[in-house]
Amino acid sequence: MSSSPSDGTTTLPAEPRGLTAGPPEFGSGPAADAFEIRQRRWVKRLLPQTMFGRSLLLIVMPLVLVQMIAAWIFYDRHWETVSYRLSADVAGEIAMVIDVIKPAASDTELKRLLSHASGMTELDFTFESGTVLPPETAASGTILEKQLNRATTRRVQRPFRIDELNCDRCVLVAVQLRDGVLTVNIPRGRLYTPTTYIFFLWMVGSSVVLLAIATIFLRNQVKSLRRLAAAAEEFGKGRPVSFIKPEGALEVRQAAMAFIRMRERIERQIRQRTEMLAGVSHDLRTPLTRMKLELALLGEDPAAAELKSDVAEMERLVNLYLDFARGEGTETTVETDIAELIEDVAATTRREGTPRGAPVSLERISELVLPVRPNALRRCLANLIANARHYGRHVWLSSVAVPDGVDILIDDDGPGIPAVERERVFQPFTRLDASRNPSTGGIGLGLTIARDVARSHGGDVRLETSPYGGLRARVHLPR
Repeated sequence: MSSSPSDGTTTLPAEPRGLTAGPPEFGSGPAADAFEIRQRRWVKRLLPQTMFGRSLLLIVMPLVLVQMIAAWIFYDRHWETVSYRLSADVAGEIAMVIDVIKPAASDTELKRLLSHASGMTELDFTFESGTVLPPETAASGTILEKQLNRATTRRVQRPFRIDELNCDRCVLVAVQLRDGVLTVNIPRGRLYTPTTYIFFLWMVGSSVVLLAIATIFLRNQVKSLRRLAAAAEEFGKGRPVSFIKPEGALEVRQAAMAFIRMRERIERQIRQRTEMLAGVSHDLRTPLTRMKLELALLGEDPAAAELKSDVAEMERLVNLYLDFARGEGTETTVETDIAELIEDVAATTRREGTPRGAPVSLERISELVLPVRPNALRRCLANLIANARHYGRHVWLSSVAVPDGVDILIDDDGPGIPAVERERVFQPFTRLDASRNPSTGGIGLGLTIARDVARSHGGDVRLETSPYGGLRARVHLPR
């Protein structure tokens, strides 16, 4: 038995760990966050994706809201008020005619009074003596019937029936009198006002005109943005850009001017770099040529043979450095048959092949004409093919047409490159001698130059696993 505290209070057992004293807070936790994210994505999918669609939505939504508010105010303040007043006028005329025909002494006098009332009020009155009202039927529920029912109840103050379903151009009202039933044929024009239709036609017409003007204006504004985006895309692919005159709104013109200044700076830097490299190339090649001539005069001296090998290696390294630094250079873009270019690169590779170079096979070659820089693209493919020939026993060259351009595939059956290292090999002067053949003597610029050329065309070079067991280089060129 447990003892109680000395002060007489009761000790409650401790609450087990992991249990809360109350229900969890609603709307919190990972489930609520995931639901909110899914809701946001759903809303984004409903919204237009283009600037034109979103701008048009910003105009249409307030316009629709204003029209709905105006229609509600018109319906609540004007339409119902005017409709009731028209119905009240008709009900008042019916009540007046009922009061007039009360003292009528004969049927002839009654008919004269009803004929005179019909001519004065444009309502057709008929009286059937000795009859009673027909049984009450279900109401149609229209605004006209409601307003006429309300006005007749207030003005006539006698039993009545309203029938608006059996007549297209009129409304029948039957009133029970002491001697019979008075039937009134009311033209619908007496109960409607044309301002209702005019108002709605004016709202719809003005909205359509405003929407058409906004659409034309926004299309012109978006057109300048599309031209700027197309110019930036073409410039990024190294193609000629004809975008010169900024157009559109002030912000769009500012963006266009910034693009033009950026393009001029980049072209100036490329031109200065190319001119500098031309001088460096001349300065380096001249002493190398003199050294080659002097070594040639030494004949078959064993020391001269080693020096010739060193000079040849220096010349190859200088050419590689210049190719890497030159990038796209000043070569212009021309429409080129990609299939013919691939076949030409393969033929050149076979002619210049070394005894240890792997054979090159041409497979599926898709014919496609694209605007490219042929010499730069040849250098890109030549580097990738040379890399594959060094590390594989056989090389397969093919191309596949894709929706946005063409993919050129260079496959080999060599050792391949681990997936985690495939991006690092594109860094300058990076070599993976542990995974590839270490006896190749490369300096780690071939893949870098290849990707630089592909990206200057707006494409890219990716490394994948080849179906032949080695490495696949995929060169993507966009249209």
